[in-house]
Amino acid sequence: MQDIHADKILILDFGSQTTQLIARRVREIGVYCEIHPFDMAADAIRAFNPRGVILSGGPQSVTGEKTPRADSLVFELGVPVLGICYGMQTMAKQLGGEVEIATHHEFGRAPLDIKATSELMPNAKEGESLTVWMSHGDHVTRVPDGFNVVGSSTNAPIAMIADEKRKFYGVQFHPEVTHTPCGQALLGHFVLTLCGCPANWTAANIIDDAIEHIREKVGDSDVLLAISGGVDSSVVAALLQRAIGKQLHAVFVDNGLLRQNEASQVRKVLAETLGIEIHFVEAQERFLSALKGVSDPEEKRKIIGKTFIDVFDEEAKRLPNCQFLGQGTIYPDVIESAAAKTGTATVIKSHHNVGGLPERMQLTLLEPLRELFKDEVRRIGLNLGLPAELVQRHPFPGPGLAVRVLGEIKESYLEVLRKADAIFIDELRMNDLYHHVSQAFVVFLPVKAVGVKGDARYHDYVVAIRAVTTTDFMTADWAALPHDFLAHVANRIMNEVHGIARVTYDISSKPPATIEWE
Repeated sequence: MQDIHADKILILDFGSQTTQLIARRVREIGVYCEIHPFDMAADAIRAFNPRGVILSGGPQSVTGEKTPRADSLVFELGVPVLGICYGMQTMAKQLGGEVEIATHHEFGRAPLDIKATSELMPNAKEGESLTVWMSHGDHVTRVPDGFNVVGSSTNAPIAMIADEKRKFYGVQFHPEVTHTPCGQALLGHFVLTLCGCPANWTAANIIDDAIEHIREKVGDSDVLLAISGGVDSSVVAALLQRAIGKQLHAVFVDNGLLRQNEASQVRKVLAETLGIEIHFVEAQERFLSALKGVSDPEEKRKIIGKTFIDVFDEEAKRLPNCQFLGQGTIYPDVIESAAAKTGTATVIKSHHNVGGLPERMQLTLLEPLRELFKDEVRRIGLNLGLPAELVQRHPFPGPGLAVRVLGEIKESYLEVLRKADAIFIDELRMNDLYHHVSQAFVVFLPVKAVGVKGDARYHDYVVAIRAVTTTDFMTADWAALPHDFLAHVANRIMNEVHGIARVTYDISSKPPATIEWE
């Protein structure tokens, strides 16, 4: 069996918001890559043995004295190197060129005028002008020895450079974003042609590789799988079932924080689709008691995570041969919990399924999807034969409605939220809008507003409708749903759900907001 991790690209992260997008684009091309911190040690770089290196962008200025630099080994490996934005600037600086703070910055779309041909973009002809996406304040003013200027822009006379002999390339623009139309072709030519990587990072190969590694790691042991009915845990269930069969023991915990009719729907869909016997644990009172009086979102997440672990610990004791706890952890979970070793992440929010297990549990985590993005997980799910209805289902957070009720959790709040959320999702489906957005839900706000019903004043709660579009869940735009649709949804919620006086629509994008409110 081919090793789909053998021919790989190393991405050194200098702190760009789009570093993960670079990785997604490379993987879409069919090449495996990993993100590591910019200060990755020389020994670790050698051990990684990349076919090529990409230096990401970053928020700092190369002109500073103590700003990030790549290890000099990167330029001594004898493999192609591509510097993007800050990555181009640090490469130029480290190899003897010069970088200065520009008098005119450049943000957004810009014309890239091709000054010379290059192996990086063989189809771009001298004199041609391409549209690219810029985001920089510094620019290269002198290229290192051996480099040629390939392209320039209005505010960056040196916007694309190449040393064809060593296969070192730099672009001031961002090829990873969709606003650079030629970007994917550039990245594809770099990793496939210049680096010589085979395009073997496919859903079928990922599945075969995951199954082989699961069998090798698990052996004859049993695996307790925490299953929620969401995309990630369902794909893990399908992988484990194919890999180890009856050694899989799936557990669904009803924590009292589920959507309307969630438990019964999960029982029906997963049993019929996967044919897996699922053990259901009723733990509503246990979770809600632990959350009583708690309003801080981070504390809520940690309490829920701990309580889940306690439940799974008890369930594991029923299985004397159980050595592993399976989870649907994916890469964005790791990034947002600052658990990825990129050296640049800060804690945005803790994910209940990231961070390891307490020693008392004495189980080993099994996370086959930990390095995959959501779109990769969906493709794997379809390849495994899961129905599109399940695979394309909107994500539901591990802490459930606990992060969609702001502040303290009360059963009365949950009941109001469940009804409002069900109306919104039903209307999205009935109006053929569900698959036009990536995630949609209702948030309960523990504040009251004045309303009028039947000529009488009343004072009840506020809910917010949230719908976003995204491809990777690392960034997201609010969904521009039709106004008449939103009006209809708001009317239904206020007429059919007792306790709601006002409905608002959230038009915040990520960043600066997050998708969930807590």
